[in-house]
Amino acid sequence: MGKLVDGVWHDVWYDTKASKGQFVREDAGFRDWIENKSNAKFQPESGRYHLYVSLACPWAHRTLIFRQLKGLETHIDVTVVCPDMLSEGWQMGLPEPLFGHTRMHQIYTQAKPDYTGRVTVPVLWDKKTNTIVSNESSEIIRMFNAEFNDLTGNDDDYYPEHLRNAIDGWNDYIYPNINNGVYRCGFATTQEAYEKAFDSLFSALDKIDAHLAAHRYLVGNTITEADWRLFTTLVRFDAVYVGHFKCNKQRITDYPNIQGYLKELYQVDGIAETTDFYHIKRHYYFSHTGINPTQIVPKGPYLDLDTPHGRDMI
Repeated sequence: MGKLVDGVWHDVWYDTKASKGQFVREDAGFRDWIENKSNAKFQPESGRYHLYVSLACPWAHRTLIFRQLKGLETHIDVTVVCPDMLSEGWQMGLPEPLFGHTRMHQIYTQAKPDYTGRVTVPVLWDKKTNTIVSNESSEIIRMFNAEFNDLTGNDDDYYPEHLRNAIDGWNDYIYPNINNGVYRCGFATTQEAYEKAFDSLFSALDKIDAHLAAHRYLVGNTITEADWRLFTTLVRFDAVYVGHFKCNKQRITDYPNIQGYLKELYQVDGIAETTDFYHIKRHYYFSHTGINPTQIVPKGPYLDLDTPHGRDMI
């Protein structure tokens, strides 16, 4: 993954020497907000916004899930980048429909010609003002959850007000230890940094498995944002994180409660269609040549996610 410096693309990796071998993710650079208010700069309008995603990326996957769950497919169109992320970063197989660009870094400089920062997905683009609204997935899903309800008539709420403190608490715990924790394992460049991330990751998974033994979901008696944010890591875990990122203490299938929970979420209407294991495995194993220099993509594992989940007994 490269970066832009004053609008110029550089094929440079993260400087883990400066962080003592630890992988440190940079903050998103675009943090505007779509609001259902008459005076808002970015208002919820059908056809106004375009979403750039990778099917491999767990952060982008969150936004596809909320686009699906909230009935936004006909209102927000999508460009899917190629799974391979090499010297030019994320690329499109065909020129994308708005400007004919073939590189994600061109989308960033289209919005801000002197942009400095990592070029990541997802990206939510506003066609009316010709700029990026946001490249922060956690905020894009909040917009999708609440701001388009008048347009779609879909009032399903994955961040209900009475559960927000609990949802935020789980998010704050899961993000560093699990969502980003797998990356902290995989991209660590010292044994100490790797083992610290590894221990935190599996301690958190143990805690969640114990919680799910007595609770069907993370918060309350319904699926919330916290579940979907965890799901996109869990569904990639056995396919790529166990082997490629050395997260090999246990597989998700070895956790009786998490495995059933993962199956239930995967079997929610429309979710399997947002999950592409070819893109997932191809991206990680082929793109991260510092970890997998042969670029060989494994054929396995077989993931049994369509059989009964048994979670209705909790």
